[in-house]
Amino acid sequence: MFQAVEKRFRRLDMLVNNAGIFFPATWDKLSEDDWDRVLGTNLKGAFFCAQAAARIMQRQGHGRIVIISSLGGLQAWPDYIHYCASKAGLISLTRSLAKALAPHIQVNSVAPGTILFPGEEHDAEKQKLIRGIPLRKAGRPEDIAEAVLFLATRGDFITGQVLPVDGGKSIP
Repeated sequence: MFQAVEKRFRRLDMLVNNAGIFFPATWDKLSEDDWDRVLGTNLKGAFFCAQAAARIMQRQGHGRIVIISSLGGLQAWPDYIHYCASKAGLISLTRSLAKALAPHIQVNSVAPGTILFPGEEHDAEKQKLIRGIPLRKAGRPEDIAEAVLFLATRGDFITGQVLPVDGGKSIP
């Protein structure tokens, strides 16, 4: 994929790492296959995409990588241990790549909180989560897109950072 991009456009200015899977599994029911599937998709895939993108960006002398992590990488969710581990790994990956690829490539992360997608407005579990958010509302996909756009096009002095977009849910 990255070879095709470089061949066609002769450049790669940004990568948004957004692949991820999410499902509950208690610690005692979590299978090795489920662990491998989540870590493989959420963490391993992100690393190898970033690695391929960074090679092109290094040749051109600049670029930006935005990794979509999650509040699950900053908080402990007992029924999502595999997911939390993968997203915490993405946060560490963000910081490590930011140092490794500086000064020409900036790497940052956006950590979404509770986001409502069409059809979820009346979901009882989502409404329960919303009551625990200081702003008392869920985010929209557009909120995440705007944060990614900012990190991809502005913020020339920002690298290695995690931007929670969560309505204040991550406030200790």
